[in-house]
Amino acid sequence: GFAYAGTLDDQAVGEVLAEARANVEFGTVDEWAGLAEPDGVTPTDHELWNDELAAFPTDAKIELALELERATLAADDRVRIDDANYVDAHGEAAVATTTGIRRWGRENGCYVVASTLADDESETQTGFGFSVGRSPADLDLPRAATDAADRATRLLGATKPASERLTVVLDPYVTAQFLSIVSSTLNGEAVAKGRSLFRDRLGDGIAASGVTLVDDPTNPLAYTATDVDGEGLAGRRNVLVDAGRLEMFVHNAYSARRSGTVSTGNAVRGGFSGTPGVGALALALVPGERRQADIVAGVDHGVLIQSVTGIHSGVNPISGDFSTGASGLMIRGGELAEPVREFTIASTLQRMLLDITEVGGDVDWLPMRAAGVTVVIGDVTMSGI
Repeated sequence: GFAYAGTLDDQAVGEVLAEARANVEFGTVDEWAGLAEPDGVTPTDHELWNDELAAFPTDAKIELALELERATLAADDRVRIDDANYVDAHGEAAVATTTGIRRWGRENGCYVVASTLADDESETQTGFGFSVGRSPADLDLPRAATDAADRATRLLGATKPASERLTVVLDPYVTAQFLSIVSSTLNGEAVAKGRSLFRDRLGDGIAASGVTLVDDPTNPLAYTATDVDGEGLAGRRNVLVDAGRLEMFVHNAYSARRSGTVSTGNAVRGGFSGTPGVGALALALVPGERRQADIVAGVDHGVLIQSVTGIHSGVNPISGDFSTGASGLMIRGGELAEPVREFTIASTLQRMLLDITEVGGDVDWLPMRAAGVTVVIGDVTMSGI
């Protein structure tokens, strides 16, 4: 039985315990349900709380947003600002259970983001740019402004391309979205319910040998880094795919029991008004060495995917079929060429992972549970005209 309260007042505690007991009568027996057990893993000793950010005054936050707006407008006279924002967030949680868990942790972080519109005589295109940090001093406003202007102006004059098979280069932001889809297939709950295309593939090669996928909430560079998971177990570095080989799925206590294994410290929850789910906490590909410009220079014919639409609805996590709308820039002879839009890239997750030919070295930490990096995928269908 589950219940929650928004205060620790004695009366509220008594009421919520009574409610939880009453709720048992409405449930059915689930042999795998229960609290997490202490597993002996000690939380990594790292600093995820920044006092400078905690004390950062509101006026200074407003000035950062205004400074970002000014820098973005100065980057290109075709650009208008849709909005420019400074955002910070903090979290603090303590977990105590009758199984013996006694854990506490807190973290904070911030980012700036600018959304832009670029105009020419006949059309308007949109763009964005952002920067993430543990403190305001970490934020790179010039880069966020430049990216916001470039992303919008790059697509002015874009046309629908011809259909063909070619090399695809994913921009870091697109890679992060792609990884979030991959992570849903490596989710222990989805595996236990038979909803993952990799459910029977542990130990198999599921990606190119240059692909190593790590979930590491102990990395302070990750915006979603954390000391403990949603059940009070220590956050830890988990290697999900090592040199292309599927090593593990992520689990919370429930999915681990159901699968006959142990929790990987991957319980997630939006708050304590609901029971925990399971998912990656801070996912990233182990980076290569080259930056995007050098990677593009080595592509004779391809397309740089700058943005995608409908990516979550366009993927079947059981079959792996993958289709999403996209826009970006053609690559010809190692140079970025004409902008293209309103086309679709289609394959399967299995094929795309195996066809990754390079992972870039330009890791981009984003305000989400996956980091971005440039990725090159060979022989993908682009459907246009």
